[in-house]
Amino acid sequence: MTLDPANWDDTRALGREMVDDMMTWLETVRDRPAWTSVPDDAKARLAEPAPFQGASLEAVYQAFKRDILPYPTGNVHPRFWGWVMGTGTPTGVLAEMLAATMNPHLAGYDQSAALIERQVLSWLIELMGFPADASGVLVSGGTEANINGLMAARVAKAGWDVRAEGLRAGPPLTVYGSIETHSWILTACETMGMGRDAFRAVPVGADYRIDVEACRARIVADLAAGMRPFAIVGNAGTVSTGATDDLRALRALADDFGLWLHVDGAFGALAAWTDSRDIVAGMETADSLAFDLHKWGYMPYEVGVALTRDPDAQTAAYQPAGKGVPAYLKSAKGGIAVETTYFADRGLQLSRGFRALKVWMSMKEQGVDRIAGAIQRNIDQAHRLGELVTGHPDLELLAPVTLNIVCLRYAPAGLGEARLNPLNQAILVALQSRGIAVPSQTVLQDRFAIRVCISNHRSVDADFNLLVEAVAKIGAEMTGDIGA
Repeated sequence: MTLDPANWDDTRALGREMVDDMMTWLETVRDRPAWTSVPDDAKARLAEPAPFQGASLEAVYQAFKRDILPYPTGNVHPRFWGWVMGTGTPTGVLAEMLAATMNPHLAGYDQSAALIERQVLSWLIELMGFPADASGVLVSGGTEANINGLMAARVAKAGWDVRAEGLRAGPPLTVYGSIETHSWILTACETMGMGRDAFRAVPVGADYRIDVEACRARIVADLAAGMRPFAIVGNAGTVSTGATDDLRALRALADDFGLWLHVDGAFGALAAWTDSRDIVAGMETADSLAFDLHKWGYMPYEVGVALTRDPDAQTAAYQPAGKGVPAYLKSAKGGIAVETTYFADRGLQLSRGFRALKVWMSMKEQGVDRIAGAIQRNIDQAHRLGELVTGHPDLELLAPVTLNIVCLRYAPAGLGEARLNPLNQAILVALQSRGIAVPSQTVLQDRFAIRVCISNHRSVDADFNLLVEAVAKIGAEMTGDIGA
C-alpha cells in the first residue's frame, strides 16, 4: 500500500488548479471584507468525526474552498493592521510548496537545504550589523527566538554550570526590561524554571521607552539583596506603541554590571534595513537579537530568527555536553551524517522544517532594497495616519508615532472620559465585524486605544483615509451625533 496517488495525471491537474485558485485569491484580496467570522453552517460541517475512510482529493479541496479558505484571520488583506502580523507573498506561497515537496529534515546533515539556511543566516547577520562569525538559527517565531537568546545569556552569565547543576546551585537569577516588554518574557522565565518574579519590570517614560536609571537602581538593589542579575532586555519596537528603548544606553548599562544585552526586535529590528535605521541604533551591539521575518519581512508563517554575537554562546546553551550526544545522533566523517545536528545544537528543535527556502526565495526574487522599501513605506504611512488623526476634530492620538504603530481613539468634545473606553471598544468591534478593517487594541494610561500596526505591503494611502472616516462615522452613529 502506498499513499501516493493512483493517478498522477489527475493529481497534477488538480495541483495546477489549486495554484491558479490561490494566485487568484491573492490577486483579488481587496475585493473581500477585511475579516469574516466563520458561519455556523461551516463550523457544523467542520465538526465531523475522524475520517476512517478517505475521500477523493478533489472533494477534500472543494471542502477547503467552501469552509476554510473564505474565513482566515485576514492578515493578507490590505486593511489588516491588527497585532503584528505579516501578509505573505505569492513567492512565499510557492516556496512553501517547494519546501514541502522536498520535505527535508533540517537538524543538520549534508544537504542543500542546510546550505540554504546557513546562507540566509549569513545574509541576516550582515544586514543586522552582527559580526560575520555570529551564530544563528531559524525558529518558529518571536517567543522561541527570544527564549533562545535568554538561554544563551543564562549559560554565559549565571556564574555556575546551570545546565549541569540546575538553578539551586546559585542565587536567584534576575532579568530586566521595561513594563512594555512583550509577555514572552514571562513565558521564558516560567519555561526556564526561574519563575515569573525573575523578571524585573522597569517603568517607562512618557515616550514609552525604558527608564535606564530606574533599571540601574533595580539592578543595584537586587545585587545588594543577594540576587544574580544576568541579562537586560531591550525593545526595538514595543507591541503597544512601537517605541524603541535607548539601546546604546542599555549596552553601556549592561557593560557596567557585566550583564548580557538581549534585544527583542520581533518586528522593529527590520527598520535597520531602511532609511529609518537610526530608530533602532545600538541594536547591532546586542549579545543576542530576536526578530521575525513573518512579521515585517512579509514572509509566510512561520519563520523567526535568533542571532547570537558569540558563536560559542548559542551552542553552549543547547548542544549536548560531554557524553550527552546519543550514538544515533553523532556526526560522521562522511556520508549524509556530517554535522548531523548543526542547527539542532543551536535551538530547541531537533525536527525542523525547511523554513529557509521561503526566506532565500523571497530575498532573491524581491531583493533587500525592495523589501526595505515596503517597510519604509509602512513607517511613512504610520506618520501620515498620525497626522490624519491629529487633524481630525473628533479623533485623538494617544501615543507618539515613532515606527509603524498608531494608537488613536474617538474622543469628540463634550463626551465624558467615562464613556470613551467602552465606546472605542465598540467601535473596534464594529470595524472588524463589518469587514471594514482590522486594527487591534491596547490600553495606554487607562485609555482604550484602537491600535493600528502597519506591517502590510498591500496597504495604500486610501486605506487609511477610509479608516479615519469609518472610525469617526461609527463613533457618531454610536453616540447619536449623525447629522448634528
